[in-house]
Amino acid sequence: MTCFSAIRLPTEILFGKGQRRALPAVAQRLGQRALICTDARLAASDDFAKLMDGLHDAGLAVQVYDRVLPDVPRDSAADCVEVARPFAPDLVIGMGGGSCLDMAKCAALLLTHGGQLPDYYGEYKIAGPVLPIIAVPTTAGTGSEATPVAVISDPDRTLKVGISSPHLIPRTAICDPDLTLSCPPALTAIAGADALTHAIEALTAGRRPPSPELAQQHVFIGKSALTDHFALLAIRLIGRSLERAWRDGSDEAARADVMMAALAAGCAFGTAGTAAAHAIQYPVGALTHTAHGLGVATMLPYVMRFNRDAALGEMAEIALALGVPGEGRSRAALADAAIGEVARLFAAIGIPTTLAALGLPADKLAWTGQQALGIERLLKNNPRPVGPAEMTCLLDAAYRGDLHAAASDLLLVQETRP
Repeated sequence: MTCFSAIRLPTEILFGKGQRRALPAVAQRLGQRALICTDARLAASDDFAKLMDGLHDAGLAVQVYDRVLPDVPRDSAADCVEVARPFAPDLVIGMGGGSCLDMAKCAALLLTHGGQLPDYYGEYKIAGPVLPIIAVPTTAGTGSEATPVAVISDPDRTLKVGISSPHLIPRTAICDPDLTLSCPPALTAIAGADALTHAIEALTAGRRPPSPELAQQHVFIGKSALTDHFALLAIRLIGRSLERAWRDGSDEAARADVMMAALAAGCAFGTAGTAAAHAIQYPVGALTHTAHGLGVATMLPYVMRFNRDAALGEMAEIALALGVPGEGRSRAALADAAIGEVARLFAAIGIPTTLAALGLPADKLAWTGQQALGIERLLKNNPRPVGPAEMTCLLDAAYRGDLHAAASDLLLVQETRP
């Protein structure tokens, strides 16, 4: 542990039952003309209508863009801005799942600075502040309400791309667990598994040598005491409540825990970053057309096993946060228990246990590895280096579903390396 730490967060976070009703007062302080980015399903709901009534009653002019699609196709962001520009909004409200929040970030960016989304791909490409953003999540997973990144699907690229800048962090996050009560079990599982992966990869991320330039040149800068605090909170809450929320969607206490976990995980990885499980998901998702949360969660136990010895202390902390009894157990035993408990939880809520079950063709394993190795911004956060040989072993183990074989194979790779 060093004394260096860093974290970037929204200016205001409002969490709790009924907090969605604070939206008009919050919006009124930030502007008078609000662009709402949402999807067609939510726009037709009673909750949405009531929120719009509240904004109108507060004297705000409102324009609703309700054509947000999953993964924010590049050209859909341009369409949103073209529709909104004559309205001249002075704030943007994202309401819905992660894609709705990411669309709000893209719209605020383009309305402020112009250009096209590809102009901003990567880190620190945004010159200054964007229109104020209010994020109102209705799922509990992506943590986009607290992060500096927007994920976009570009038809000219095989893999999804990201825009990363502290200027994209929403000004206010309004997290009302009641808005997640209608999430079906499958979505609850996928989103919650995504949040747990965010938290574990943030907690086990590498710690970089501190310098005054580190946080000024990189959006994601590795773990620190502050990000660890949020990551462990997320792990503890998911460990005790995700399976409950999946089994009984009307369990308000469980829903609140999982939404708080998603928020806390976003607070953690928004500065620390994610690692190998996310790098591998990008090509896996492109080939299988499966949800992001499914891909990262399928990979997580195998990545944890690979990283075990490089993050033994953190793995032990994960076990305790997940509720594994710790008395009389060594750190190594706790680390193994953490991996086993994550695998058990994911299997219990229906997460595929292998890449084969996810639908990845066997003849695409090599291509998947090559693409994942190219995502250096994520792999550099991994606590143990991942080269071509390690990537091959990881993917083979995850395809076959053999954690123990993965451990042996990975040790063999390291022992035979010159």
